[in-house]
Amino acid sequence: MRARSRACLWVFAAVAAVVYGADQVTKALAVEHLVPGRSIELLGPVLRLTLVRNPGAAFSLGTGVTWIFSVLAVAVALGVLWYARRLGSALWAVALALLLAGAVGNLTDRLLRSPGFARGHVVDFLQLPRWPIFNVADSAICVAAVLVVVLALRGVDVDGTRGDERGAASPAPETEPHDGARDL
Repeated sequence: MRARSRACLWVFAAVAAVVYGADQVTKALAVEHLVPGRSIELLGPVLRLTLVRNPGAAFSLGTGVTWIFSVLAVAVALGVLWYARRLGSALWAVALALLLAGAVGNLTDRLLRSPGFARGHVVDFLQLPRWPIFNVADSAICVAAVLVVVLALRGVDVDGTRGDERGAASPAPETEPHDGARDL
């Protein structure tokens, strides 16, 4: 394994661990210290802490099919781990780590919180004006999505190569004028 790939895997693991840990710790603190239905202004009207338990996805969509989100989170986590084997870009390492931490953070809630296994409600507690209540895992997923789009638009692949570098790595075969004399 190349040194660059090894370093990217360390970045991936560290970011995923820190973000997952932050998500779980902040959710535990929210459950312990916040009262459902009662908001606490943290930064005035800009950021409030409001505890809700979300059985659905973003914007409370799909509240009746929580188990599907559990299956999707497992699929996302496995896909991220599959792509992480090819890491050669520190920014891709961060993007994939954020996606993994977010997916696994919310999956942990779905698996371990009430009302039961694979149907648990996700703890949300961060509230911005005119925006649904969310958590650290949700934020990580959104930042990961932005990073993925930026990296894709810049042509950076997971392995750290760029589209123009891949084309330059295998030059086109040289063509010589052909007069037919060699064929005889």
